[in-house]
Amino acid sequence: MAAPPPRARADYDYLIKLLLIGDSGVGKSCLLLRFSDGSFTTSFITTIGIDFKIRTIELDGKRIKLQIWDTAGQERFRTITTAYYRGAMGILLVYDVTDESSFNNIRNWIRNIEQHASDNVNKILVGNKADMDESKRAVPTSKGQALADEYGIKFFETSAKTNFNVEEVFFSIGRDIKQRLAETDSKAEPQTIKINQPDQTATGGQALQKSSCCGS
Repeated sequence: MAAPPPRARADYDYLIKLLLIGDSGVGKSCLLLRFSDGSFTTSFITTIGIDFKIRTIELDGKRIKLQIWDTAGQERFRTITTAYYRGAMGILLVYDVTDESSFNNIRNWIRNIEQHASDNVNKILVGNKADMDESKRAVPTSKGQALADEYGIKFFETSAKTNFNVEEVFFSIGRDIKQRLAETDSKAEPQTIKINQPDQTATGGQALQKSSCCGS
């Protein structure tokens, strides 16, 4: 089912679609559950195909509706999840700081983004399970930062269990996307800013949809 056009309703100014990708077991679903519901579970249930949650936040005086899609990390679901890359405005690349292979596979995930996502999609690197004992850590913080610097993206270490940096990650990428969309709007409509005006939401939504995928 197609997502509603951005800014199509009066209860938010922007609709932003985010995608969580990464190997199976790195904690994507736990991050999503912590951010959307404020809860955490130790039981591991594999995501089958795709799942999503919605949370509305406020950034710089604007109401941002985040539609966050949680993808399955297993290879057998890869053809399902790649279909969701196209409409994504932001992608969170998640690895497990105690699992070096999940970190090494980030390059493969970035290649998938380059193949399937829009050229202007925002990306952020997330090293999850930062609460784990240092003796179990396989990927130093400096290594994660170096990879993020290489690709020119932001980097956060998080813990879904302790809620460390979870809000910060989603707010950071949400703010970056909002600024990009606002800049696109201002270039397209230099004389007026049309946000959340009932008689203009349809045209505003169409313009924003075009801006989110014009790089494809």
